[in-house]
Amino acid sequence: MARWLKQGAQAEVVKAAAREVRDTVEKTLLMIEERGDEAIRELSIRFDKLERESYRLTDAEIDQCLGQLSERDIKDIEFAQAQVRNFAQQQRATLLDLEVETLPGVILGHKNLPVNAAGCYVPGGKYPLLASAHMSVITAKVAGVPRVITCAPPFNGKPAPAIVAAQHLAGADEIYCLGGIQAVGAMALGTNSIRPVDMLVGPGNAFVAEAKRQLFGRVGIDLFAGPTETLVIADESVDGELCATDLLGQAEHGPDSPAILLTTSEQLANDTLAHIERLLQILPTAPIARTAWEAYGEIIVAESQDEMLAIANDLAFEHVQVMTKDPDWFLTHLRNYGALFLGPRTNVSYGDKVIGTNHTLPTKKAARYTGGLWVGKFIKTCTYQKVLTDEASALVGEYCSRLCALEGFAGHGEQANIRVRRYGHRDVPYAGRVE
Repeated sequence: MARWLKQGAQAEVVKAAAREVRDTVEKTLLMIEERGDEAIRELSIRFDKLERESYRLTDAEIDQCLGQLSERDIKDIEFAQAQVRNFAQQQRATLLDLEVETLPGVILGHKNLPVNAAGCYVPGGKYPLLASAHMSVITAKVAGVPRVITCAPPFNGKPAPAIVAAQHLAGADEIYCLGGIQAVGAMALGTNSIRPVDMLVGPGNAFVAEAKRQLFGRVGIDLFAGPTETLVIADESVDGELCATDLLGQAEHGPDSPAILLTTSEQLANDTLAHIERLLQILPTAPIARTAWEAYGEIIVAESQDEMLAIANDLAFEHVQVMTKDPDWFLTHLRNYGALFLGPRTNVSYGDKVIGTNHTLPTKKAARYTGGLWVGKFIKTCTYQKVLTDEASALVGEYCSRLCALEGFAGHGEQANIRVRRYGHRDVPYAGRVE
């Protein structure tokens, strides 16, 4: 049976924090819905310390942001975006329209149609997370979304040049300098100056995630997301320094980001703990990483590979990094995860920033029922049908009539009966059974 050398926060603590966030978001969204642009400006001044006449960036402001980046910066952004775009295009190519004759004269099909407008949230209050622009805007554009708008909070009191450049180069149609609940609420509900969207995507803090959850139904969302989660599955084939680096590299996301080592090696577990303490003395983001590690970090020692598999499937974490002798065994057998990172040569940071897969991924066990953001999230698969012959309509109509009678749906039945009478030339009584 597995043993926990270190455990994280208790469930009740997490629930109490979630209740406070939920109540704040509910009040704020109501404020935005009732007062529109006035509320957006008030919230932006209060939380982001930014007051503007319009929160949409002008072409001149976008050019000014681009001008603040070096040629190397631009080329690095373009490289990352090329990887994301290429993988998204390959994914889009797998989504095929369908048309098939299922019975003589009966044609069924589906079309893959993009949503009309998407709103992409790009977090950037604490760090200018430009990678989120690649992941959302490019993916939406590859899916064929005609209007893609973006919101990112100001960084140090003004639009973050790198984020603005990433949004622009990715193809955003409208770029707003707005953060938090006010950004998500404005995109979903609309104001006098911001037309509403059909879908919200992108990661964010607890307030952004809760706002998306409360708005779901009025608009579509990519997924329910919480703090970044990282699970490192490792055995004695790797060392504690590598494991510690990869755990703390994700713990720096925020003070509530869980990071877990799952291993069959108690020596590796202890070595990892020692390296974590060493790295926390020198890591520039140690204040955040230490808070996350002390509150939510865990070390689990399992008795076997099969037990590690069972624990990993139960955790259903966002990021699962596998550094074992045979990482492909987990690729074959693991079922619940947001994204897999296989072998010591890769890591979660590659996926977060540049390698091409999408970094907007399910958390809080949502990996049990959904994957992460991809072109398919922006696409509606809509069915259609057509009946080409009188004989086909009469044949289907006879079955439909009898089935409607079993359910007591007389009006539905008559829709079938009238076609049996017209196209099958049979005397079927109103809402009656076909004998």
